[in-house]
Amino acid sequence: MVTTLYLVRHGETEGSEVKRYKGSIDVPLSEKGIEQMEQVAKYLNRSYKTYSGLKAVYCSPLIRALKSAEIVAEPHGLKPIVIPDLRERSFGIWEGMSFNEIKDKYPEEFEAWAGNPLKYSPVGGESTLEVRDRVIIALNKILNDHNSQGARNIAIVAHGGVNRIILCHIMGIPLENIFRIEQDNAAVNIIEFWEKYPVVKALNLTIPC
Repeated sequence: MVTTLYLVRHGETEGSEVKRYKGSIDVPLSEKGIEQMEQVAKYLNRSYKTYSGLKAVYCSPLIRALKSAEIVAEPHGLKPIVIPDLRERSFGIWEGMSFNEIKDKYPEEFEAWAGNPLKYSPVGGESTLEVRDRVIIALNKILNDHNSQGARNIAIVAHGGVNRIILCHIMGIPLENIFRIEQDNAAVNIIEFWEKYPVVKALNLTIPC
């Protein structure tokens, strides 16, 4: 029996014209972000017309992920199940700052972070290992619940950092290389779990609006 996981990043947020570390800040979707997620919902709905649809949609509690999950869940008559441990990483003193602002104010720290995000973390923020521990525990619980029920199609709607950690875990990629995986706004990743053996069928798939 196979469980298919549609791992989705939330849509574009307000203020996305400037790249910032939003982390645990609650930022709503932009109009474009809503349109992106509506296209994702249509794509997922078409993807398994021959199946029985999504059985569950899980999401982070942050509004950008929750709203995205509501759009994905609506065609299936579902309400998203909020999992607090799927929230984005806290970036500590960098929260809300743009990349350029961080580079200017904390050049050495930013270079260390970009070079090895496993070894270095923003001051006052979560480490990559701390985020990994809570995210993978949440993922395993979700999968175990559904594997015990037989084949299922499920979705997780989360964040760039969370999705990268899940993908690194599934593909056996060292977390030092987490930034080598791209996760665009509203990206869809498709993973099939054949008992203990995951197979990545699509990575960072974006649906045109």
